[in-house]
Amino acid sequence: MLTRALVRARAIGDKAKPMGARSKHRRFAMERGRAVLAAPLLALAQWALPPRCPGCAEPVEADHRFCSQCWGQLRFLDTQGCTCCRMPLGGLTGRCGACLADPPRHAGVHAAVAYGPIARELPIRLKHGGRIGVAETMAGPMARRMPPGAELLVPVPLHRWRLWRRGFNQAVLIGEGVARRSGVPMARQVLQRVRATPLLRGLAPKQRRAAVTAAFRVTDPAAVKGRHVVLVDDVYTTGATAGACVRVLLAAGAASVAILCWARVIEGAGD
Repeated sequence: MLTRALVRARAIGDKAKPMGARSKHRRFAMERGRAVLAAPLLALAQWALPPRCPGCAEPVEADHRFCSQCWGQLRFLDTQGCTCCRMPLGGLTGRCGACLADPPRHAGVHAAVAYGPIARELPIRLKHGGRIGVAETMAGPMARRMPPGAELLVPVPLHRWRLWRRGFNQAVLIGEGVARRSGVPMARQVLQRVRATPLLRGLAPKQRRAAVTAAFRVTDPAAVKGRHVVLVDDVYTTGATAGACVRVLLAAGAASVAILCWARVIEGAGD
């Protein structure tokens, strides 16, 4: 009930009239306070209640296991596909048309599953439902897709206001699970979001790229210089956010930057 109250409060706040700086700060402080109070209760509930499917919340035998119906709807991705961006090519090899026309600066997008109804449910439950344990569910398959030669994990950062409101950064939680499983260290603070950006959902690709321009900076270039970096995020859609992060990491001296995520949108796939 507390989680639902938080969601309702956030929805009401989003529809409110424009506020001054002081009122906005007070609202953020109230939402942050609710998130802090809710976190231990949510953690206790997850510990006390029986294991549930991460996709549909039906009871299952053990934590981080899917029910048979949700499991059957997940499309796990393998290492085959475009040799540049890792987009599945239906069994073909070589570079996809997009990479031939405009080669990306990243060293590949390594996703655990294809984006779809069940795959997208996990980030929603994590970010907006407070289901912290879902981060571990995603981290397992992601760790198995770790790019070879990875030396440092860097989570996609949230702006401080959004972090304050949510209480956690989902990319950090996922990255911690991946780091434990893979042995690749993670640098939480090396990448910073210095400019608040609007929600990208519903924006065209060009609008998304414009929204994240100059939104990130590297706080410690020495930490990434000459290293093969892996950028960690939950979902890869158009690549606008990841692309902006890749550019600043490379500019800071990273030898390469690959992208590791739970789910990616597959071109031509129905949602």
